[in-house]
Amino acid sequence: MPKKAKELKAIEVSRISLQGVHAVGGVAGLLLQVSSSNARSWILRTMIGSKRRDIGLGGYPDITLLQAREKARELKENIKAGIDPIEERKSARRQLIKEQSKELTFDKAAEKYLSHKAHEFSNKKHTKQWSSTLKTYASPIIGNLPVSEIDLNHIIRILEPIWLNKTETAKRLRGRIESVLSWSTVAGFRTGDNPARWRGHLDTVLPKPNKVSKVKHHKALPWQDINPFLDKLKKRKGITAKALEFLILTATRSGEVRGAVWDEIDLDNRLWTIPEERMKAGKEHRVPLTDQMIEILTSLPKLDNEPNVFPAPRGGSLSDMAISSILRNMKVDAVPHGFRSTFRDWCAESTSYPTIVAEMALAHTIGNKVEAAYRRGDLMTKRRKLMESWSKYCNTKIIKSDVISINQNKASQ
Repeated sequence: MPKKAKELKAIEVSRISLQGVHAVGGVAGLLLQVSSSNARSWILRTMIGSKRRDIGLGGYPDITLLQAREKARELKENIKAGIDPIEERKSARRQLIKEQSKELTFDKAAEKYLSHKAHEFSNKKHTKQWSSTLKTYASPIIGNLPVSEIDLNHIIRILEPIWLNKTETAKRLRGRIESVLSWSTVAGFRTGDNPARWRGHLDTVLPKPNKVSKVKHHKALPWQDINPFLDKLKKRKGITAKALEFLILTATRSGEVRGAVWDEIDLDNRLWTIPEERMKAGKEHRVPLTDQMIEILTSLPKLDNEPNVFPAPRGGSLSDMAISSILRNMKVDAVPHGFRSTFRDWCAESTSYPTIVAEMALAHTIGNKVEAAYRRGDLMTKRRKLMESWSKYCNTKIIKSDVISINQNKASQ
């Protein structure tokens, strides 16, 4: 028989501080556990059937020595009667979750899901987009419904009104609802199939997105027209025109240029380093600066207490509309973002630079996961040569030779 532990008094228990488990007597198997952080809790170590189990009884001193002994005796009596206290607790927890699921609404589930997953999103804007889309389209119909009651009819009511005329938004909305409901299922708040899943479910009642909506690309200027356009742009005065010229030469996004600050510019090393928090892919991007780019930067005034490279007239960053307005005033059928396409088309049709160099210049994520895993550098040397070629092309005067019609030539003979 195992040695019977000495029955300690309350004052003796209060003095226990050594890390580990300590028998306190009074009930066989009753132990006080002391953790490395000096937290103390009660454990009943006993046999349940053929297995030795440790059953938590609560923390000390919230649960006193007297209460711990009473709990331990009660549990031992239940075990003798054939009741497994651990399984009983699990069953009670399952029942509690089942009852709570009746109260967990879709809106609350969306909040819980986002609180768990938001850190995976590339930026705060993504989180806001998630929340805004769900509140605008899903909440009016299922926001106050328990997640356990949401079915296919609810999802169709949400998606059908916007499926044909706002297809891209509807696609994203469907995926977001599916994610929230999947989390709800895993968390035990609903059971059964996910009514928002596409394959083998919604695809049988809604038309395929690519059949009802064509992808609309950003309007772009043909690469052959970039030189005469820049020639006209340079004649315009003001910070906004300089920002647009810089955007074209660097092949960057409007937000990256408008948000540029002088601390990101290294003229000595001819580099513009855009931090990860300002990049779409959430990864730092280095832009090699050419002579033409540096010429633009050095022509800009550096104002006191103004960190922005291209500040608005009243301070702060330029607005996206400010840059777009130049194109409208010049009657150019293009948008600022479209110049990235202009650059990419020029790379593909007029140069022999590898695709990966052009894609890295645009800060695009490498699609091939294997290649992405092994490629550590950013091809700076090759990208610098590419951007110098682009700057040279953009600033080289194109002289059109006189063209003599063949028919005209024959007539003169």
